[in-house]
Amino acid sequence: MFIVIKKSKLILAVLLIAILCIAASLCFNPKVTSAFSAAKKLPVYSVECSEKKVALTFDAAWGADKTSQIMDILEKYEMSATFFLVGFWIDKYPEKAKEIFERGFLLGNHSANHLHMNKLSAEDMAREIETTNAKLKEITNEDTVFFRAPFGEYNNTLIEVLEEKNMLCVQWDVDSLDWKGLTGAQIAERILSRVKNGSIILCHNNSDYILQALPLVLLGLKNKGYKSVKLNELVLREDYYIDNNGRQHKNK
Repeated sequence: MFIVIKKSKLILAVLLIAILCIAASLCFNPKVTSAFSAAKKLPVYSVECSEKKVALTFDAAWGADKTSQIMDILEKYEMSATFFLVGFWIDKYPEKAKEIFERGFLLGNHSANHLHMNKLSAEDMAREIETTNAKLKEITNEDTVFFRAPFGEYNNTLIEVLEEKNMLCVQWDVDSLDWKGLTGAQIAERILSRVKNGSIILCHNNSDYILQALPLVLLGLKNKGYKSVKLNELVLREDYYIDNNGRQHKNK
């Protein structure tokens, strides 16, 4: 018994198979995936790199009594870091902010008032950013490049405002959860079990057990062959794309 297939149906079936094959190949192409998700702008969560580099970052909004000791520990292990400062923190601790810069660490912008940025207008966002940029420039005499949104909250408007200022919004792919009252050992275990090449690690300068955690983290990173660097030694500033996971890649 023979099954008769009309020529038109055969052609349609072949076309459908071809379309499905093309669609499948596009889904596995990170550049294409990034293009499809372009409607939603993403910050930098991590960076694709072959070197065993990571970036420790410390958000500073409340308190400063542990900050100098954090830097002491970083220097002891020959590691660097980036400190994201809120504007009112700079006002309250101007000498500490200056010390961070003078000791060779990188300063980033963490807004003026630690507000929910995604609830602000573009004009208010710009004011929050510009106010702290001006304070940072008084310390560094340089333009600030990196911004971290309070609470990690962002939207397209925020990223577009930053792009207009030639700045980058930077998140993290490793959250220490140090603000939750975890012990030093628990913080270190969280970080070391999640870190990979190009990771950006979130910590806070005044969390309860950061001084107990940091030596364990830095020793663990060294034992794994990692070096903690400033964000400007990890994050790309040009000729890159960001995939739908927020990982930054250099264009090939």
